[in-house]
Amino acid sequence: MWCFRWWILPFIFGQFNIHYARAAWPLPNMSSIQLLGLFADAANTSESTEFSVHSCAMFKAALVLSQQYNIKIDGEFIGWQAAQTGGNAIGALRSTCQAVITANVIGIVGPVYSREASIIAAFAHSDNIPAISYAATEPDLSDRNAYPNFYRTVTSDAAVTLPIVARNKLVVFDIATQHIRGDLKDILSTTSTRIIIVWADDYHTSLILQIALNFDVLGPYFTWILSSKVSFNSFNQTMYTKLIGMLILEPIIGSVVNAPFNTILLNAAYQIWEQYEPETFPGSTKVNYFALFAFDATWTLIQSLQQFCSTYKNSSSPCISIVNNSFCFDRHLLNATSFLNTISTTEFVGVSGPVKFSDNVTDRIDGIYYIIRNVQPSTNNLELVPVLQWSHSDNWKTYTQSDVIIWPGNTLVPPTGFARLEGINLRICVIESMPFTIRTNIIEQNQTKLSGYVPDLIDLLQTRMRFIPYIIYPSANQTYDGLIKAVATSVCDVAIGDITVTAKRREIVDFSTSIFDNSLRIIVRQTKTVHIDLLSYLRPFSLNLWLILLICLVYAAVLLCILERPNNEALQNRSITSSSGMSMWYSIGTIMGYGADFHVQTAAGRLLTIGLYLLSLVLMATYTANLASDLTISKSKDTISGIDDIKNGKIPFSRIGILVESSQEDYYLREISEGVRNYYPLKTQDELYSSLLNNLVDASILDTSAIEYYTNNIYCNLTFVEKDFAPSSYGIAYPKQWLYGEDLDVIILSLRESGVLDDLKEKWFDKNVCQHSSSSYVSTSIKLEEMSGLFVTFGLISILSLVLFISKKCICYERLSNKISTLKEFFNSTASL
Repeated sequence: MWCFRWWILPFIFGQFNIHYARAAWPLPNMSSIQLLGLFADAANTSESTEFSVHSCAMFKAALVLSQQYNIKIDGEFIGWQAAQTGGNAIGALRSTCQAVITANVIGIVGPVYSREASIIAAFAHSDNIPAISYAATEPDLSDRNAYPNFYRTVTSDAAVTLPIVARNKLVVFDIATQHIRGDLKDILSTTSTRIIIVWADDYHTSLILQIALNFDVLGPYFTWILSSKVSFNSFNQTMYTKLIGMLILEPIIGSVVNAPFNTILLNAAYQIWEQYEPETFPGSTKVNYFALFAFDATWTLIQSLQQFCSTYKNSSSPCISIVNNSFCFDRHLLNATSFLNTISTTEFVGVSGPVKFSDNVTDRIDGIYYIIRNVQPSTNNLELVPVLQWSHSDNWKTYTQSDVIIWPGNTLVPPTGFARLEGINLRICVIESMPFTIRTNIIEQNQTKLSGYVPDLIDLLQTRMRFIPYIIYPSANQTYDGLIKAVATSVCDVAIGDITVTAKRREIVDFSTSIFDNSLRIIVRQTKTVHIDLLSYLRPFSLNLWLILLICLVYAAVLLCILERPNNEALQNRSITSSSGMSMWYSIGTIMGYGADFHVQTAAGRLLTIGLYLLSLVLMATYTANLASDLTISKSKDTISGIDDIKNGKIPFSRIGILVESSQEDYYLREISEGVRNYYPLKTQDELYSSLLNNLVDASILDTSAIEYYTNNIYCNLTFVEKDFAPSSYGIAYPKQWLYGEDLDVIILSLRESGVLDDLKEKWFDKNVCQHSSSSYVSTSIKLEEMSGLFVTFGLISILSLVLFISKKCICYERLSNKISTLKEFFNSTASL
């Protein structure tokens, strides 16, 4: 996740000079079979470095120890030559060439630097002899095909650092000019990395750190990882606080991390060193680690020679045969292939740890260890505290259980590794959109005040990240796509608002982690028109079916009257009209499932009743189902149920309002119209709402967040379709490869995880002034208007019943009056008599 810089710098260990006297080692040229040791100091120098002196001493100690162990090659002890290279490739080649023409050099220990090693490895291949470096760490030297005669006992840079640094830019420190190529502050300030790895010797590392101090690119804003220990005495003590938190990565020996190592060989080598050169022996705890790598390189050649020549004991020919020539490039070792194979298979526990090689790479594949020391404050000074250790078997782990890493800024909080916005002037473009950004002009103070979800979010981000905000207010006709273009063209650094993340927009800008989850919905006017259909309850059956049913009723009534009248007392003693009416009543009651107030008496009548029951069973079930379906359809025929209704053209496309240059327009063109702009174009959200209210459009597609807020708090006579679609999110737009993008994402994620963004949403969106419009739920209950026709029919029937009742009463009254008149006439005639 973190980004790093890789400083590839050569190791120049010729700076902190120590005066040493030369001691008398055993004669190195006592044998014609010799090993050549290459060391970094300049030839004939009187001031040697600790690094070279220690490495050379352990190289000689290994050869003297082989003599004490009576290891002989073709009957001779192994001698040596030690040469100084001056730290450059030509010096190394000159020293090597001079050595091989004066003696039978059968192996090279060294050189120190990678720039020398590539040349010496090629020379070794030409002369067919092995070369084992104890300090060259360049990863390219691991290629066995390119360097078939090369080995090394020190770990390659690739062991723990190459996976980290391979993806990043290289910055070069020029040794000749003692300056970095380019402006260090500009380089570091314009890239997202805030963690730097420096590969250099202690002297040049000190120079680089001084340059970094001068440009103020150390702590607390940058974390530096060094490959060499440096003396802090060369720095001004007032700058010590900026050095706190640095890490120093070193290859180490097995004894430092309690790994196996050969104490017998190590003690014997120290005794020899102290015996022949006591004035340079620093004590067993202060020997340079690379000196132990040099011993193991030398001992590898000794062990391999011994094993290789053991196969020639019964042979008359010597195991070491060299084709001599006065020209150093024309000399070569015979049987070198077998010798090299022996080196690749040699395994032993050396003074630095287990030593093992491979046929596939030139690197040591066992006994590789690293340690990280942390620059921590102490009383009036700084100290290096080991905090982490690495090995192939355990990877990284703490040096001890109580280790604490002090990070830059003298803090225990690990750095993110990202560029931070602290102290940066940040130009922020916003767009008006309630309740995200509400702009209020204060005329009395000639000021503009912002409130809403976005201004609150900006305040939170400013508190966490400590940038300096500069708000850029939108123009009156600002669109969302225009806001994206403003970021892409550097009109502003970021754009914050209800800006939907889309693939099209990501082509020109990047977006932060989501600041608000969103989707789309359809907004419509609330329906107030009531459609009354007095015959709605008759619609389950067609007119033809109703006519057939009426004919069946009349037919059944006539047939029943014929079948039952002679034998059924309920129909006897009645007129034909009355009997027919009772039969009709019986047929209707039976079909409706109610029945009649008399029963059939004949077998034929009962059979007819069965037929009426069958009609009742099927017709009533069918009627009930169709009526329910018709009522449901009538309730929803004027309602948009979702986006599929829009796609299917339930509303004319020209009556659908869409905001131009918005994510809604992108969706419409992509998913609905296939690129055809057949909608009603709208420029602002206010125009969208007014167009709906003024009946210019029938529906519109808008973000759910905006719809819910406006319909719940401002436009109470607008509503939205319950089902949402096209889930998306709002993000902060910033330029491609913006330095501070990762830092911004981390802060936004922390706000989401802590629930702060949820609190903001609750603050600005959990308001509801329009209680009746707070939900778009459609009731499933049947309204009076939908069944009004049924009640009107019932009213008409009841009126007819009343008329019938009155008509009967009038007939009875007329008959009674006629009878009274007759009686009066009778009494009058009787009285006259």
